[in-house]
Amino acid sequence: MKIAVPVSKENKIEAHIGQCESYNVFTVSDKKEIEGITKMKSPGGCGCNTDIAAVLASDGVTVMLAAGIGGGSTSAFNKSGINVIRGCSGDATEVVKLYLSGLVEDKGSSCNKHQPQPQHHHEHRHGHHHASHHVIEIAGMSKDSHQCGCNHGEGNQCNHN
Repeated sequence: MKIAVPVSKENKIEAHIGQCESYNVFTVSDKKEIEGITKMKSPGGCGCNTDIAAVLASDGVTVMLAAGIGGGSTSAFNKSGINVIRGCSGDATEVVKLYLSGLVEDKGSSCNKHQPQPQHHHEHRHGHHHASHHVIEIAGMSKDSHQCGCNHGEGNQCNHN
C-alpha cells in the first residue's frame, strides 16, 4: 500500500493541499510498517486544478491523508482510486503510523472556508438600492483579497465543495 501526505518543509501536514511544498509517499508493508518514504514535488494548486491525483495513483497511492482539502480535490482523488482522509494534522510520519494503527478517521469536509457565501448589505433608504453595498465575501474576505492558493483567476470563484 502507498499513502500520500501533502507536507510542508518541516514534514508537517500542510493546512491546505494547494499550498504544500511536496507530497511524501509512504510505502507500507503487509504488516502495516513503513518501508520507505519518497518525496514528490507539488505541481502547485489544488487537486482539482492539477493532474496530481492521476500522478499519485499511477505511482500506486491508494490513500491520501490531508488537512484542508475541498470537494473538488477530494472528488478528483476519489475518481483516481485514492481514498481521502480529511482533517489530519501534525507530523506526517506520526500521522501515517496512527492511521496504520486504525486511530485516524475522516473528519469530513475541511475546506469550507473557501466556499463563496453571498452576504447582502442592502440599503433601501431614499427609495433606491446602493449596488456598492452588495458584497460577496469568502471567509470574511472580500472577493478581491481571496487567496486560497488555487489560482481561480479573475473573480476568485472557488468551487471546493
